[in-house]
Amino acid sequence: MKFAALAVLFLGVNAIAAPANMPAFRTYSLDGAPAVDAALQRRVEEIDATLRARWEIPEAQTSVGILDLRTLRLAWVRPDRIDYAASVPKVAILLGWFAAHPNPADLDASTRHELGLMIKQSDNELAAKFSQQLGLSFIRGVLDRYALYDAKTGGGLWLGKHYGQGGERVVDPVGGHSHAATVRHLLRFYLLLEQEKLVSPEASAAMREIFRSPDIPHKDDKFVAGLAGRAGLEIRRKAGWWEDWQLDTAVVTGPERHYILVAMTHHAHGEEYLRAFAAAMDDLLTGKK
Repeated sequence: MKFAALAVLFLGVNAIAAPANMPAFRTYSLDGAPAVDAALQRRVEEIDATLRARWEIPEAQTSVGILDLRTLRLAWVRPDRIDYAASVPKVAILLGWFAAHPNPADLDASTRHELGLMIKQSDNELAAKFSQQLGLSFIRGVLDRYALYDAKTGGGLWLGKHYGQGGERVVDPVGGHSHAATVRHLLRFYLLLEQEKLVSPEASAAMREIFRSPDIPHKDDKFVAGLAGRAGLEIRRKAGWWEDWQLDTAVVTGPERHYILVAMTHHAHGEEYLRAFAAAMDDLLTGKK
């Protein structure tokens, strides 16, 4: 009993002691006001400042977050800065599809491949196909179910328009964007997915496999380019880009690694920032710097 009590104290108020053999992250929560790790927070702030200075990016045009699922160390900078999220909210379409079709056994090979193309190649036509089948209001209702958008706390993940289509457009109440996100709620999305809490454990596993989609290549940009050449890594990600908006979000696993990484930029040098940020974060978590 003493060991369990100490474990709870060590993990902090946003985690409870996990049963034997269960990874601690499975019971961790980003709800409320989770505590950041002071040392990691300091280094992430320094890295963000250094990279912004390199490319003369104003402070208000980046937001980043990292959660190490091995140690439950959290750090983030401007986590509630809501901004246009380009293609990143396609993850909401994927979640909506499984909310409407909760039995992964019903997922045929063709649909699985199309969902993979929507995530890994960011296919707008397929994204619109699925969002029109589901309905935007239905998808936003699913986001509400998991509290992935909250106007009272800065917003979050929002899908208010079919990709590449005219017609229906509903902007988010906080930022006024048709497609929006914050670092806080993107980290929460991936955490819930890793915890198998989105729809069901089986559906969460199927969604992670769609992010993986080994038959579909990654676009060689942003986090993927920044982490290139590092042996044994698996990157399950959704990136977004439009004009000067550049974003990437990922779960990275491999030797000495299991972490969630999110970064959003609105600047002409956002691509360079994201590449450098991913490399710096991987070095930081693996003790290389």
